[in-house]
Amino acid sequence: MPSTLLGPCEYREEIRKSRFITFAAPITSIAEAQDFIARLSEPDATHNCWAWKLGDQYRSTDDGEPGGTAGRPILAAIEAQDCDQVVVLVIRWYGGIQLGTGGLARAYGGGANKCLQQAEKRLLVSRVAVTCNCGFNELALLKIRLAELDGLVTNETFTGNGVDLELALGEACIEPLQRQLADLSRGRILLQRVAANV
Repeated sequence: MPSTLLGPCEYREEIRKSRFITFAAPITSIAEAQDFIARLSEPDATHNCWAWKLGDQYRSTDDGEPGGTAGRPILAAIEAQDCDQVVVLVIRWYGGIQLGTGGLARAYGGGANKCLQQAEKRLLVSRVAVTCNCGFNELALLKIRLAELDGLVTNETFTGNGVDLELALGEACIEPLQRQLADLSRGRILLQRVAANV
């Protein structure tokens, strides 16, 4: 099952006098990936090579290195670590000794691999979208029960009678949550499916 990172991480190494710094972070959108790359890229570095993967979407760049020697090995490292929703940026300062195409691919892919290996990860759980309505006095307890099941509140709308909620949680957690909410509300809170996986 794919996983993403709990937070940003970095890895540094020197290979034949070239300095490499690898940064990786979790992302939830393409814009977030682009922002991460823009913020951490070093204008004075020789190369700022990167790759990101977000579900079925992915991109990579060699940033002036020979074609296929940087971006693709970084992307391959993301896939080899079974990561998703991740961006990796590898910055290189050239040290005067050429590494050759094989050496470049090993340096970029290896740095990305080592960075991702040491990162703390969490599994990406496939979630189902459901809705429900609860009273104001039940909202805090509902959120506690939802968090215990690794569920998310994706939207909440306060009305005159309570709160309309849109939730996302794992398939196996729907029935246990429904039982807990039924006990909490004397059977009044009902979960209703609204869509496929989110």
